[in-house]
Amino acid sequence: MKILIIDDHSLYRDGLKFNLANIVPEAQILDAENLTQAIEQLKQNSDVNLVLADWDMPEIKWQDGLKHIKEATKNSQIGVIASSGENSDIKKILNMGLCCFLPKNIDTKVLNSALGLVLNGGSYFPPSLLKQQADDFLPKTSKHLTNRQMEVLKYLAQGLSNKQIAYKMNVSEATVKLHINALLRAVGATNRTQAVIKSQQMGIV
Repeated sequence: MKILIIDDHSLYRDGLKFNLANIVPEAQILDAENLTQAIEQLKQNSDVNLVLADWDMPEIKWQDGLKHIKEATKNSQIGVIASSGENSDIKKILNMGLCCFLPKNIDTKVLNSALGLVLNGGSYFPPSLLKQQADDFLPKTSKHLTNRQMEVLKYLAQGLSNKQIAYKMNVSEATVKLHINALLRAVGATNRTQAVIKSQQMGIV
């Protein structure tokens, strides 16, 4: 496993690297202090599994920075680390389908739990932020979910991949994709992460 941390504060990078090394000792942890270095790292390491990027990049707007990162890597999960954030920005991050939002002032135990969840394919967003955004996430009307859609939703909430869900349900990956697409339409979501978040806010999971 390879993880790339992008942050212009060396002390924070070192602290995050230390935490990650304790959680996944076998991981190769890379770091970059700016977007230029990050893109170069991604060019040299096409197999990076997770990118954690500070959204307050000094040389570029965070939306543009994340766009460049997404273009540079096709298979990596991408999460944001930040010292603060406006509600409108949090909403944009959620809609981009990123895997996490990690406040820099987060408690160490919570941080480690969040990182563990993300590294297992799940997602993490502070509950307080989700509560603030609840009205924006909830669809105007909710539709009834089938038993199969509920089962898929449960596995999505656990962070399982399509292949793992297919194995659990004893169906093909193509069938899983059909269930996920139907689930997204039912809860008014545009991606897997948002589907789980909306369902949690609706009390479905």
